[in-house]
Amino acid sequence: MSDIYVPGVKSRFNTEKLIEDLMQIERIPKERTERNIENLETEKGYWQEVGRRVNSLRDSARLLFSFQNPFNDRIAASSDESVITGSATREAVEQEYRFTVKQAAQADRFLSPPLNDSFRVEGGTYTFTVGEDEISFNFRGGTLREFVEALNRRGRDKIAASLIAVERNAKSLLIESKVTGAENRLGFSGDAEQLAIRTGMVEKVNTSRRNLSLDSQSVRISGGEVRAVDETLLVKAGASASIPFNPPAVYDPALVLRLETSTRLISDEDRAAAEPPAGPSVSSAGSISFGGILIENDPSQTPLPQWTPPPIPPRHDNLGVLSLTFSDGTRVFLPPITDSPDFQSREYRLADLAEGKTIAAVNLENNNTHRDVSLRNITLLDPDAQGGFKPVNAVSTAQDAIITMEGIEIRRPVNNIDDLIPGVTLTVKGVSDRPVTLGIQPDREGVKDAIISLAGNYNRLMAEINVLTRNDSRVIEELTYLSADEREEMTKRLGTFSGDSTLNQFKNTLQRAASSPYPTSAERELALLAQIGVGTDVRRSGGGTYDPSRLRGYLEIDEKALDAALAAKLPAIQQLFGSDSNGDLIIDSGIAYMVDSLSRPFVESGGFISLKTGTIDSRISQDQRRIATMERQLAAKEAALKIQYGQMEGAYNRMEQMSSSLDNFVQQNNNNR
Repeated sequence: MSDIYVPGVKSRFNTEKLIEDLMQIERIPKERTERNIENLETEKGYWQEVGRRVNSLRDSARLLFSFQNPFNDRIAASSDESVITGSATREAVEQEYRFTVKQAAQADRFLSPPLNDSFRVEGGTYTFTVGEDEISFNFRGGTLREFVEALNRRGRDKIAASLIAVERNAKSLLIESKVTGAENRLGFSGDAEQLAIRTGMVEKVNTSRRNLSLDSQSVRISGGEVRAVDETLLVKAGASASIPFNPPAVYDPALVLRLETSTRLISDEDRAAAEPPAGPSVSSAGSISFGGILIENDPSQTPLPQWTPPPIPPRHDNLGVLSLTFSDGTRVFLPPITDSPDFQSREYRLADLAEGKTIAAVNLENNNTHRDVSLRNITLLDPDAQGGFKPVNAVSTAQDAIITMEGIEIRRPVNNIDDLIPGVTLTVKGVSDRPVTLGIQPDREGVKDAIISLAGNYNRLMAEINVLTRNDSRVIEELTYLSADEREEMTKRLGTFSGDSTLNQFKNTLQRAASSPYPTSAERELALLAQIGVGTDVRRSGGGTYDPSRLRGYLEIDEKALDAALAAKLPAIQQLFGSDSNGDLIIDSGIAYMVDSLSRPFVESGGFISLKTGTIDSRISQDQRRIATMERQLAAKEAALKIQYGQMEGAYNRMEQMSSSLDNFVQQNNNNR
């Protein structure tokens, strides 16, 4: 049975193998074309990688001379970042400012004593205020956590609450305003007021606010020219005045004294503008009338000595003009004020000044010779007490940020101040008695990073071109920064475009652009890239051994030299990378400009890289069409071979059947004999 042949199941002569062997020979041209497509795809990828490298170089070059170049960026450098910091825009002017931070802006944050977990909040209408904003909602009653969740849902960006587990099975309720500033005090009314009292968050207090009147009846003048008009007291140079507390203010460590002052400086010319005295008054000499004719006597003559203006007194400046007088007759001077033509608010804590004494009066002794001082809005108050309530445990109290800039006091309700210096946003972080310097200066680190980025992209492009155009494996060994995978990939590319002269020409023009001089404002000292510590051999000190890698055009950076150049010659460095040589306000010179100009024909639409990849795409399309034709021809060839071999096996089978028939016939004849 093993010799039985079943057509389509078993081939007697293994025709499938014969056909496959013949077809393998027929497929050789197709396989060669497929390998050619793979090579073309690889070559296209190499050109695209070159294009990406050129684009990266061009982008880093354009950054150094475009409108958004880092040379125009500004930073704000603080001498103490724990006190005040700043951020500057390109519009900021290079300058140094001196600040003293007296206090940072805060919001009210009130904490209750520990409350048992069983504490329940009664149902009602709970109303809170933050400054002039009101937050009110109805609460049906529930646990502290449910109340906190209800308040947070309705508090928006004005007020928030939380629970702090300060003890086991007990939590403290924290209610806080989210808005800083002295005018944005946290207030309670209605059921919210009762809850604050019930939880021990606030307590009722008697108001202790005292406003001193500044009119001619209440002010005591000690000497000189003093005027009291519209609740403003003007004390001229050399004059003194006292404003009594009636009755005297009893000491309370929570009280603060608030007032506003302004000054007017007097020049020496104004002080010297004195007129001579009018002299004695002499009565008329008389007259007589006769015959209708009036005859007057000669006037009396009073010879006066020549008038000599009084000498200008020596200048005396003293800003410590304010003091407090106590009921026991002692006195303490308040911290000096600052010169300002506008009224500046000032605040003094009695705990730092009064030492338990009763205050009898506020004094202004203007012993200056060239300064008038004005005073208004004198108030003694407890800043924590509001509406007859005072927080028992205030985590923080609403207050403004108070800073002095160049001796001028500034008050703002927030810690981010963006309306004081054009183009600069200040951030108050802490209090300091010592002045902190904030310098607005160019972003030299940003410029340095941009230059390093340009050099890095330049070197990566040079390495790509060297690997593609040379068959020397040393060009890869010199690239010590490559990873193992990158090194292996570079090895595959080695010498792929060794016959392409365009890349070598491009490399040479880039090298000439990097080493050529360019006009700058400091041309004698700075005209070359190497003069800022960037060049092909800037780190080798005289002589040295031969290093072929230094001839490949890679840029090196001497960071110390670059930092020194950026510190001393920043405007000239900007011109070195991009400048306007003919005054038409268009950049037309500089290293970065030249690199961009040389790179543009390679990567622009229809440029060299685009033409290269387009040509490769055309060749790939041609080969793909050729492969499609070959596949049709191979399919026809294989079908023909199968038919031919099928016919051959059929003929053989018929011949075998005829042979068997003949053998059977002969055998039968033999048997018959």
